[in-house]
Amino acid sequence: MGGENAQKGILEEINRFGLFIVLKAIDPKKNGPSIARHCAKLSSLIKTVHHLDPSSGLSGAVSFGSDFWDIISPGKRPKHLHPFHSIESGERRAPRSGGDILFHIHSGREDLNFELARRMNLLLEGSVTVLEEVHGFSYLDSRDLTGFIDGTANPQGEERSNAALIGSEDPEFKDGSYVLTQRYVHNLSGWETLSEKDQEKIIGRRKKDSEELGGGEKAPTAHISRVEIEEGGEELKILRHSLPYGKAMGESGLFFLAYAKNSEIFEKMLNRMFGVSGDGVHDHLMDFSQPVSGALFFSPSLNLLKSFSN
Repeated sequence: MGGENAQKGILEEINRFGLFIVLKAIDPKKNGPSIARHCAKLSSLIKTVHHLDPSSGLSGAVSFGSDFWDIISPGKRPKHLHPFHSIESGERRAPRSGGDILFHIHSGREDLNFELARRMNLLLEGSVTVLEEVHGFSYLDSRDLTGFIDGTANPQGEERSNAALIGSEDPEFKDGSYVLTQRYVHNLSGWETLSEKDQEKIIGRRKKDSEELGGGEKAPTAHISRVEIEEGGEELKILRHSLPYGKAMGESGLFFLAYAKNSEIFEKMLNRMFGVSGDGVHDHLMDFSQPVSGALFFSPSLNLLKSFSN
């Protein structure tokens, strides 16, 4: 697999537990350089904590928001980095919540995810505030809380780096990646009033085995009809690392996180999901799941991240 200079947490498979932390810098012009220096230590911290249990598969990546990137790397900007564009269409909304720093940590042990984040917090304490901290988990056999298998169409093998990593189209940022985060709150009580057949029509797959519905059965409003986009005979791919989160007796949903070589892919998918792509159709899953946050980040290559430590 390519992408030897990519941050480790991007290309590796989703593990049992994920920790998603979005931070806002305090006085970014003053603290930005020191924050970036500390973030450059993430790879070495991962190695240190990983030694506590080498079988855990501990991994992670750090990424930066558009405005913060301009502070830590003035005049040297990825082509497709910009703030997240919020969407409003009738009652459907995809809000922009922003963020300067994103930590994406995953492993087979929730306590090691916590330990890695704790050690990073000791370095950043006093220079950041927390916008979101979400502890995700693998549910049953990799299903979303709606009961459907999540990530069925995720790229495998070499296709993972082809989908997630910048290549020769922006050589200065090769092996970097754009990252979209959104936290979705599910209306599970409403969802569970639907029959299994109606749920399958909304998703576009069989619930039992995730088999895609046939062309005659799959509606244009189905979730996979809206997010699977072809251009020039090729499907636009992203690499998903989403996980369910929540409380058994409280709010629950999905923390959506995905990597892509071009942030425009995210925009095209979201426009189709929320019914602003021009065809008058929206993803009917959005009638049962509401995003409450949204941010776009850039994950630099290992070499570029290391340069912040100088």
